[in-house]
Amino acid sequence: MIDFALNLILGMLLGALGGLFGIGGGLIAIPVLGVLFGLDQQLAQGTALVMVVPNVLLALWRYHQRNRIDRRHALTLAASALLWAWLGSAWAVTLDAQRMRLAFVGFLLALALYNFSRVYWRTVAGSAGLRYPWPWLALLGSGAGLLGGLFGVGGAVLATPVLSAVFGTTQVVAQGLSLALAAPSTGVTLITYALHGRVDWALALPLASGGLLSISWGVRVAHALPERLLRALFAGFLLLCALLLGIKV
Repeated sequence: MIDFALNLILGMLLGALGGLFGIGGGLIAIPVLGVLFGLDQQLAQGTALVMVVPNVLLALWRYHQRNRIDRRHALTLAASALLWAWLGSAWAVTLDAQRMRLAFVGFLLALALYNFSRVYWRTVAGSAGLRYPWPWLALLGSGAGLLGGLFGVGGAVLATPVLSAVFGTTQVVAQGLSLALAAPSTGVTLITYALHGRVDWALALPLASGGLLSISWGVRVAHALPERLLRALFAGFLLLCALLLGIKV
């Protein structure tokens, strides 16, 4: 019972962070599960996905309530990500766990450095519209879906900076669209991991319950923070995840 309560509290912390950064909490759950619970990379990713899937759906609803998400843009991202997420997850469960962990750390470091650099760039203010025609979102959805399936993070962590930097959206709009991309792809990725026995359900369920209780808090804070500060916090968050996971490499 004590273990369940502690895991519930941990899930609440991860859910709040997921709502704040629009990524469902899985990105930080993976290194936490590896460091604190000693899970190998694929098992950590599969277990984190049990929390990510409902958190992404709830966060997507909350973002849509506060900042209406364009359905055409959301469906383009979601549909293109779905197939590639399945292919990425099917590939992931066959790979060596140590190599997967090294690749994941490198992925996080690259994203962190990119996002830190953007904090100091002089950029044109973002908007709710797109800088390029919406069919180009299918290319982003495919790439983000593949990486999301491979690393179990739903693709939102890649899609968010691309939407803001390349497509010219605000950070909040980017995070909302990224959640729309992640919603179906995380579901198919979880199914793939579960079918291959890469989910610790006893640990995952209290984490998921805690995340559902707190993710709305993170979404509320995200809409209250200045754009530059939210971007800097997101970059720092990615760097912390890489450092935590690097401890186990």
